Amino acid sequence: MTSIASGPTSTGDARYPSRFRESGVKARHLRAHVLVVAWLGLALLAVAAQDSLSVSRWLAVHMFLLGAVTTAILIWSEHFAVALLHARVPDERWGTARLATANIAVAGLLIGVWSATPVLTAVFAVLLVAAATAHLVMLVRLGRGALGGRLKPIVSYYRAATAALIAGSLLGWLLSNGGAGPDRYAGLRLAHLHVTLFGWIGLPVLGTLFMLWPTVLGVRMKERTTKVSRWVLALTGSGLLVAVTALALGWRWPAVAGLALYVEGVALAVNLFVRTVRGHRPVSAAAVWMLAAATCWLLVAVAADLALLASRSLTDAQSGIDTLMPVLLIGFVAQILIGALTYLLPVVLAGGPQDRAAVRAVLERGWLPRLVVLNTGILLAALPLPGPATTTGVLLAALAGAAFLGLALAVLARSGRSPEKGTSHNPALWGTTAGVALTVLAVLVANSGGDPGTGTSASGTSHAATGDVRTVAVTLAHMRVRPARVEVAPGTALRLKVTNDDAQRHDLKVENGPATPMLGKGDTRVLDLGTVTDDREAWCTLPGHRAAGMSMDIVVKDGTTDSPDGHSGHTTTATDGDLDLGADFSPGWQARDAELAPAPGGRLHKLELHAGHTTVEVAPGVRQQMWTFGGTAPGPTLRGRVGDVFEITLVNDDKEMGHGIDFHAGSLAPDRPMRTLQPGERLVYRFRAERAGAWLYHCSTAPMLQHMGNGMYGAVVIDPPGLPKVDREYLLVSSELYLGTPGSTAQVTKMRQGDPDAWTFNGVANQYAKQPLKAKAGERARFWVVAAGPTDGIAFHIVGTVFDTVYKEGTHLLKPGDAGGAQVLDLAPAQGGFVETTFPEAGHYAFVDHDMRHAEAGAHGMVEVTD
Repeated sequence: MTSIASGPTSTGDARYPSRFRESGVKARHLRAHVLVVAWLGLALLAVAAQDSLSVSRWLAVHMFLLGAVTTAILIWSEHFAVALLHARVPDERWGTARLATANIAVAGLLIGVWSATPVLTAVFAVLLVAAATAHLVMLVRLGRGALGGRLKPIVSYYRAATAALIAGSLLGWLLSNGGAGPDRYAGLRLAHLHVTLFGWIGLPVLGTLFMLWPTVLGVRMKERTTKVSRWVLALTGSGLLVAVTALALGWRWPAVAGLALYVEGVALAVNLFVRTVRGHRPVSAAAVWMLAAATCWLLVAVAADLALLASRSLTDAQSGIDTLMPVLLIGFVAQILIGALTYLLPVVLAGGPQDRAAVRAVLERGWLPRLVVLNTGILLAALPLPGPATTTGVLLAALAGAAFLGLALAVLARSGRSPEKGTSHNPALWGTTAGVALTVLAVLVANSGGDPGTGTSASGTSHAATGDVRTVAVTLAHMRVRPARVEVAPGTALRLKVTNDDAQRHDLKVENGPATPMLGKGDTRVLDLGTVTDDREAWCTLPGHRAAGMSMDIVVKDGTTDSPDGHSGHTTTATDGDLDLGADFSPGWQARDAELAPAPGGRLHKLELHAGHTTVEVAPGVRQQMWTFGGTAPGPTLRGRVGDVFEITLVNDDKEMGHGIDFHAGSLAPDRPMRTLQPGERLVYRFRAERAGAWLYHCSTAPMLQHMGNGMYGAVVIDPPGLPKVDREYLLVSSELYLGTPGSTAQVTKMRQGDPDAWTFNGVANQYAKQPLKAKAGERARFWVVAAGPTDGIAFHIVGTVFDTVYKEGTHLLKPGDAGGAQVLDLAPAQGGFVETTFPEAGHYAFVDHDMRHAEAGAHGMVEVTD
C-alpha cells in the first residue's frame, strides 16, 4: 500500500514515488505548474484592471477557474489516480497532449466568447470537451486491472468531476452564443455555475481531502474513511445531477432538493475531517489551516446557496449567488489551491528530505499573516458592506494571493534548473510565454473597436444644425435593455442616460460610439452620441449577454420618436409627457370592446389569469409596455350573480418580478390567496360573491402604486338581485396613464406626485373618441363604471342626457320613477357602480370625466346614437 493510503507511518508519503521520477513525470509537473502560476498571475492582473477594462472581471474569473484551476485539477487528478490505484503511469506524450489541448482550448474560448465569434467559440468548446473526454477515458482505463487500494473510491470523484467539466463546457457554450434566450438565461447560468463550481472543482477537492487531510495532519486516516467517501460521493454526485438538470429546465424546487443532498454530503465529509484532527504536530501547519479555512468557506457557501435558491426565484437567486462569488472563488477555490500546493509542491519538486524541507520553508514564509489577510479580505468582500469595504476586501485577498504567487515562482525557478546542466527547461518557458501571449491577444481582441472609458457626456460634441437634442432614459436589468428600440429623426443629437437596475454588473456599448464603464446596481452614466445620422446597435459587452438578447436598436427615421417595443409609425416616447391626443392611432388598431356581456350560466366561474408584460398602444401613436393580467390593461372582466363562486388560477408568467392579486368582491383572509407569486408560480384564488356591486381587482404586490399604475387592475361585476335587462350595457374602467419605462425613477416620481401623462377609459386615452360606442335612439343603456385610480377618482357624465338610475357601492341612490335625476356618478378610487339613461334622439353624445383636467387629457369618448 502506498503512503497515500497508509498514512505517515510509511516513508513514501513524503517522497515523490520512484516510478514518477523515472518516467519523467516530475519534469512534466514542473512545466505544467508554470502554466498554473502564469494563469494565476494573469488573473491577478485582470483583477487590478477591473475598473478600467470591462472585460477584466470576466477574464479574471475564467483565467482563474478555466486556466489555473482546471490545469491544476488535470495534473493532480491523474497523479493521485495513479497513486491510489497502484496503476501504471500513463504515456507522457498523451498526458502532455491532453494538458496542452485543454490550455489551448481555454485561451481560444477567451478569444471566441469575448469577440462574439460563434464559430471560434464552438470550435474551442469542442476542443475543451475533447480534452476532458480524453482525460475521463484515461481515468477509466487506469482502473482496469489496477491493484487498487483502500481509497480507490476517490478516483470516482475525479471521473464524476470530469463529466461535470464536459457539462459545464456545453452549458457555457450555450450561454455565450445566446442559446439560452433572455427567459431561460437565469436557469442555465445557475446550472453552469453549479456544475462548474460544485462539480468540476468541488468534487475532486472533496475526494482528495479524504487522503490529503490526514496526510497533511500527520495522522492515520479513520477506519470508516472509505465508507464515508462512498456516501459523500453518492449524496453530492446525485444531488448535483438533480440540481443542475432542474436548473437548466427552470425547475426551482427540484433544484433545491438536489442541492440539499449536496449540502448533506459536504456536511458529512466535514464531520469526518473534524473527527480526524488530533494534537500531533502537522507536517505543514500552513497547509492545514488553509485547507481547513477553505473547507469551512465551502460549507458556508453551499448552505447560503441552498437558502437563496429556496427563498427566491431563479432570477433573484442568480443575483444572490453572485454575492457568494468572493466566498467560492477566493475563500474556497483559491485557498484550497494555495493550501494544497503549499504541501504538494515540495513533495513533487524536491529531490530529498533536505531539499523538500527547504522548498516548504520558502512556501510557508509569512503564512500566518497571509492567512489572516486572505480570510479578512474574503469576509469584507462577502458581507453586505459599502463599496469601499468590498474593494478593500478584494485587494487584501489579491495581496495575499500575489504573495503566494511570488513564493511559488521562486520555488519553480529554483526547481526548474537541471541538476545535471544547471540550465532552465526552455520548453517550459517557451510554453508559458506562448500561453501568456495568446491570453494577451484575447484581451486585445476583446477590447478592440472603441474606447470603453468614454462613459460620460462629452462637452464640445458637434450636434445637428436643427438643434434637436434628446435624452432617453435607458435601463439595464434582467438581461434586457429598455427601451429595446429608440427611433430618432435624422440629425438629432442623442444622449442615453443609462442606469443599471440589476444586481449584476452591466455596461452599454454603442456601435462605433461610446460605452459606459461597468455599472453596479443603481449606477448611472450619460452617453453622448452626438448627431445621429445612421442606424446603430448598443449592447452589454459581458460575454453571452448580447447573444442572450441584451441589446437595443437606435433607428434613424423621419417623423418618429422613441418606440420602446420596436414598432414603427407613430410611436411613443418614454420620457416626453406631451401627447397629441388628436393624432391617429396606428393602422389596424382597434378600440377595446366596452360592451358588457351578460352573466354566464352556472354558479361556478373558472378563469386562468396570466400575469406578465405586454406592449400596447395606450394613446394615439403611443405604445407602452404595461404589466397585465391576461395580456390586457385593464384585465378581463368577471361577471356573476350574488352567491356565485369564482375560482381564479393566477399564473405568474413574468420572468422578472413577483405579482399577486386582490379581488375586492371576495371576503377572505388575504395571507395566502393574496400572497406574492414569484416567476413561474401559480395559485388558486377562490371566493364567493356574497354582495352585489361593481368591484375592483388589482395586483396585491408592493409597491401597489406601481403595479396598478402600470396596468394590473380589472373589474368584477356582481348583478344586484332582480336587475332588469336593458338594450345596451357597457363597462368603463377609469385609470391614470403614466408613460415611461415601468418602474423607472422618472415614472415612479410622476406616480408619487399624482402627475399622470393622461387619463383613460379601459386603458387607452381617447380611444372612444376615435371609435365611438354605438346605440339607437330610444334605447335604454346602462353604463357600469369602476374607478381603478390608483390615485384619482371620477365624475362620470354623459353630455345631453340625464340619469334616471344611479347605483353606487352596492345601493341604489336613484331608481326609475323617482322624481329626481342625476348628472354625475362620482366615484372615489376603487369604488364602482352604474347609471342608466335613454337616448332621446340620434346624435353624438360625449361622455367625460367631469374633472376637466382628466377629460382634456384623454378621459373622454363618444356614444354615436342612430335612428
